[in-house]
Amino acid sequence: MNPMLTNVIGPILPLLAGGPEALHQRELPDDPYMPPAAQVAEPIPPLPVPAGSSFGVQANVDAMGNNIIGDAANEPSIAVDPTAPNRLVIGWRQFDNVASNFRQAGWAWSHDGGRTWTFPGVIEPGFFRSDPVLDADSDGTFYYCSLSSGFAVQFFKSFDSGLSWGAPTPAFGGDKQWFSIDRTGGIGHGNVYMSWSSNAGCCGPNTFTRSFDAAASFVEPILVYGTPKFGTTAVAPNGTVYLSGYTSNFNQLLVVGSANANNPAENPIFSVGNLVPFGGPMVLFAEPNPAGLLGQVDIAIDSSGGPTNGNVYALCSVNPPGADPLDVMFSRSEDGGTTWTPGVRVNDDVGDNWQWFGTLDVAPNGRLDIVWNDTRNSGQANVSQLFYSSSDDAGDTWSTNVALSPAFDSHIGWPNQNKLGDYYDMVSDRVGANLAWAATFNGEQDVYFLRIGAYDCNGNGIPDVDDIANLSSDDCNGNTIPDECEIAAGTAADTNGNGTIDPCECAAADLDGSGDVGINDLLELLAAWGSDPGGPPDLDGDGDVGIEDFLAMLALWGPC
Repeated sequence: MNPMLTNVIGPILPLLAGGPEALHQRELPDDPYMPPAAQVAEPIPPLPVPAGSSFGVQANVDAMGNNIIGDAANEPSIAVDPTAPNRLVIGWRQFDNVASNFRQAGWAWSHDGGRTWTFPGVIEPGFFRSDPVLDADSDGTFYYCSLSSGFAVQFFKSFDSGLSWGAPTPAFGGDKQWFSIDRTGGIGHGNVYMSWSSNAGCCGPNTFTRSFDAAASFVEPILVYGTPKFGTTAVAPNGTVYLSGYTSNFNQLLVVGSANANNPAENPIFSVGNLVPFGGPMVLFAEPNPAGLLGQVDIAIDSSGGPTNGNVYALCSVNPPGADPLDVMFSRSEDGGTTWTPGVRVNDDVGDNWQWFGTLDVAPNGRLDIVWNDTRNSGQANVSQLFYSSSDDAGDTWSTNVALSPAFDSHIGWPNQNKLGDYYDMVSDRVGANLAWAATFNGEQDVYFLRIGAYDCNGNGIPDVDDIANLSSDDCNGNTIPDECEIAAGTAADTNGNGTIDPCECAAADLDGSGDVGINDLLELLAAWGSDPGGPPDLDGDGDVGIEDFLAMLALWGPC
């Protein structure tokens, strides 16, 4: 056997022999809850902004934006509101005290595209929770799926853009549960599909369930061929539901699909599935992340509507033949998962390095985005940087790898549990990508948001800065965010619904300079009635002062 493979698989054999409880004992509440050691915070030093990224910002911060000393946060998942992409939510495993592995459902929200984050705390204080997975439906409702004691699974929903969460609803499930929401507009629109690992869950080998009422209830789980584990789910444009994961020996990657899982009147039939030729096994409990996965199996579907529409893409950090411990491997299926291209190595380093936590998404225009942790510049298994690569030709070629972060030590800040979680999560759009990830820049584990590339908050495929420069979007307050995106996200008011935020209209309508809009402003407008002032009384910009300007001023009377 490959010596490196022996090093990787060897440590888990006793756990496998001990059964599911031994293998997954780290997902059980074996430490009591410990409150924070002290309510201490410190300013966060600015991080360098490498080429290829707009900025990075920490999400688990106090009300002043400071780092909270003595806690830990890892295993993040991110969701974006499709109706207002500036509204984002990140969920993670929150450890209030690094001395205890008791974890809760932490979350933070941002309504300015990730520039700032608010961390209200945990969803249910004092309740053990793990394995957070988030998504949003087509109406902008956020879903938070959480694993609890005894491998029970619950869903929380937020109807106020991530500010608060409703009561939990029970679901079938188990360890490493992952779910997707159908946003195809077809028969399954709004359905929730979830799968999990068979090693530790509710229902033995039956590891797939569906909800037809927005996660209020779930149907009895069914058996899926190969019982894939430690993978993700995805929904194709035609409504086909895909599950991914490794087989029970962790040596073979499997992707299976069901064309009728979206139909509530039928029992799902999943394809037998073909193995994805990655050329190596999945890795658990190895040097960069001794008590966790080195990344899960990630799948994504092309929904671009172009020539690559419907392509199924798979990614995983796997152990290749030879001395190289881990590579990020990619494969593509153009026939719904029946056949797959030979695995392609995305990382372009030379030598034997660890490329772990490989994470994939596909943008609405078909671009592929991949990130991972990489030790190539340190030569040490515990010292990584976040790297990125993309493909505009369905994975035939990949861009030169770019480092997106400073180096960090994955062996510090362990919350009485020797791992940095088990995964990262990313959502791509036409111009860039939103990434939730974990690192130790503060000497402890923290969750970070990174915007990769420029912003496109209105989804038109043009960077926001270009929209503003070309005058196709207004930015009357000069904060580099198009006004229409602030209005959609609810961070700026537009009382009269004309697409201009109220503060800017108020400034234009404050003709007497008093700081509000009142009777004196109205008198000045009336004095200019019928004229061509070329100035502020022309509130609607049509070149004269008339009834439209009068109505616009009246609409601003109260708000200003």
